[in-house]
Amino acid sequence: MVGRVPADEDPTTQELRLEQLQREAKERERAGGAVEEDEAEQHERRAAKASYLREKLEERAEAERKAARRDEED
Repeated sequence: MVGRVPADEDPTTQELRLEQLQREAKERERAGGAVEEDEAEQHERRAAKASYLREKLEERAEAERKAARRDEED
């Protein structure tokens, strides 16, 4: 799978954010190409979930940056 790291490594926040961004774009594309309304709605829900997760990862990244700055100040 594109954007995946090996199972024995923890993915970074940045890698996870990129993965969710790609997933969101893919699901929005699938929603646009869906024939049935139910299928389109399902892909839109998946895209919305990926967007939500990406936003949470952005919050996590900001918290990590703040913690790093605090550590540098100490």
